[in-house]
Amino acid sequence: MSETSARLLSLLSLLQARRDWPGGLLAERLEVSPRTVRRDVDRLRDLGYPVRATKGPDGGYRLDAGADLPPLLFDDDQAIAVAVALQTATTTVTGIEEGALRALATVRQVMPARLRQRVDALQVTTVDKYADSRRTKVDSEHLIAIGTALRAHEVLRFDYASPGVTEWVPPRKVEPHHLVTWGGRWYLVAWDLDRDDWRTFRVDRMLPKTPTGPRFTPRELPAPDVSTYIASKFTGKNQWPCRGEAILQAKAADIAQWAGRDAIVEEITETSCRLILNGWSWTGLAATFGMFEAELEFVGPAELKNAAAQLAIRYANS
Repeated sequence: MSETSARLLSLLSLLQARRDWPGGLLAERLEVSPRTVRRDVDRLRDLGYPVRATKGPDGGYRLDAGADLPPLLFDDDQAIAVAVALQTATTTVTGIEEGALRALATVRQVMPARLRQRVDALQVTTVDKYADSRRTKVDSEHLIAIGTALRAHEVLRFDYASPGVTEWVPPRKVEPHHLVTWGGRWYLVAWDLDRDDWRTFRVDRMLPKTPTGPRFTPRELPAPDVSTYIASKFTGKNQWPCRGEAILQAKAADIAQWAGRDAIVEEITETSCRLILNGWSWTGLAATFGMFEAELEFVGPAELKNAAAQLAIRYANS
């Protein structure tokens, strides 16, 4: 690879890494003159990358989104991560399977041979813990329409088919806030303007309408974050008689693999996490916490701590 080509790739990688770059700092990182940086920026523009000059005391550059998708630059770790993500996307979320497969084929085709061999050797099989009957097809155009209104903070209008009803309900008007997946399905979390309350809608039952409505200022969710909100909606929080919390000395990602659908796992540090579980009895709940091979500290409530103490005595005497 020529020195100029290598430098262009380095420049592109830097521009993708952060939003704004002062021209002097780019020249320093690339060990060239500001004039050479300007020439290299012009070369990237000729290749289709929308690099915009920014104003300021030092001047600088920003890589903007373009009308066309020019070649992307990934390092080895990013390329493998993209390939693995696309593999799992074909089986974990409905509605994007075909697009994910085509994207995976495209990414693999442009990979250097050494990376392609590593990706081919890393075949990921996703075992869906939810029944296939729960998986429903979603129109990708509907996802795009909903996502566009969400990003623009514009009121979304759509017809909606309620459970057990074959006909579409007249247009609903909502302020879209989050587009999420749960149990293999897509959901929209939104503020319902007609009912003056938060609602969760299944995307496969939505038929977005155009044009969208006026812009709005996003409201605060009645939860610390969207994952907690969704979990409280779908875990049957109010149906479980027992609910407890503990701190585990383990990585959140490791615990989340086995915690179950009703669990809430929150990372505290790289090696510790907060785990909230539901159960039918305090003894059963304490035993569930104990199945994880990690040191733990019960946060509460008192009934959970008492049940854990009783279990400890029972095991010690066995």
